[in-house]
Amino acid sequence: MSNTSKILGIDFYNNSFNNFCKEIEIKASNRQNTFIVTANPEIALNAYQDESFLEIVKQADFVVPDGIGIVKGAKMLDLPMKERISGYDIFLHMLDWGNKNHKSAYFVGAKPAIMSKMKDVIKKTYPNLKIAGIQDGYFKDELKVAKSIQKSNSDMVFIALGSPKQEYFINKYREVNNGIWIGLGGSFDVLSGEVKRAPQFWINHHIEWLYRLIKQPSRIGRMMAIPKFLRLIRKQKRL
Repeated sequence: MSNTSKILGIDFYNNSFNNFCKEIEIKASNRQNTFIVTANPEIALNAYQDESFLEIVKQADFVVPDGIGIVKGAKMLDLPMKERISGYDIFLHMLDWGNKNHKSAYFVGAKPAIMSKMKDVIKKTYPNLKIAGIQDGYFKDELKVAKSIQKSNSDMVFIALGSPKQEYFINKYREVNNGIWIGLGGSFDVLSGEVKRAPQFWINHHIEWLYRLIKQPSRIGRMMAIPKFLRLIRKQKRL
């Protein structure tokens, strides 16, 4: 993988958001099987602590720095990154690209009510994008879901089951469909309108994480991954 920076054993994509999107558009157009991990400090920390998960992450074609903590960690290691590349921004870009080019997409994850709301948003906002399939995240038979994805022959497969579940699912079943496979965490909640994304000011000042914490105090446990991640970065730098 070119244009990467190694952080805690993970080769992170190190280029601009625009260049990344161009690469993915080409791969999607050519129906190249592509696995994308959108890794924030929590995912990087989990991979560092769990060797089996680290191996899954290493199987990805792209691991993008989804979190300002990753970008700051790279800077501490004298491995400056072009910019943060958020999974939600990739999601919106690919929906727009798919709409303009009459592509198809399959969606897996979130609660049934959220999937229903998101379907309405997609139909209204991206009318030329074919919805090849929608499956909420509360399924018991994952093989049945994989077969449905295979049958759909969709250009893009968006999986929002939360990490590491979504990465394990993609790694296990990606070969059933030669499309773009990407794990998107809570992106469906945001697109559906169920969860509000931070205003642009917070995003521009790299404090989107703080906005989310204020809105969802229950996330405090997950946010503790950031200082743990940065401590490991300091440790890596000393080695």
